[in-house]
Amino acid sequence: MAEAAAPPFARDHDGGERLVFWGTTIVVRASADTTAGAFTLFEEQTPLLDTSRHVHRDTDELYYVIEGEHVFVCGEREFSVGPGGTAFLPHGVPHSHRRVVPGEGRLLCATSPAGFEGFFRTLAEASATGGSFDEAYRRASREHGVTWLGPDD
Repeated sequence: MAEAAAPPFARDHDGGERLVFWGTTIVVRASADTTAGAFTLFEEQTPLLDTSRHVHRDTDELYYVIEGEHVFVCGEREFSVGPGGTAFLPHGVPHSHRRVVPGEGRLLCATSPAGFEGFFRTLAEASATGGSFDEAYRRASREHGVTWLGPDD
């Protein structure tokens, strides 16, 4: 029998790495370290701002909606997803996300390969040390292969 790449673990509802930045709270439930690089799982406990069109160079995203109504646009397709629903957004395809009621809703997001939690760590570190939001966002995007697009890109 093959040996597991990462040791098993469990977390309760309060478990995980809590990252707070500029009014947003992300809880990393599983990271590159805990999954041996297989995937990351994070929860948006306090919602991020809606995300404009962007593309991930390497990272696939699978969203599970906990609360609220959400609209995901991926390529030319638009998906309305409510509690209990999922949306898959593959890397290399421009996509965006918005909440039907601005500022409301909670999501779980699994990313593969693992490591996207580093994006939020960069933001949390800058926020905690009085850094610039715009500069931190540009750096996190560059480091994690995210390209932000205009409405016509």
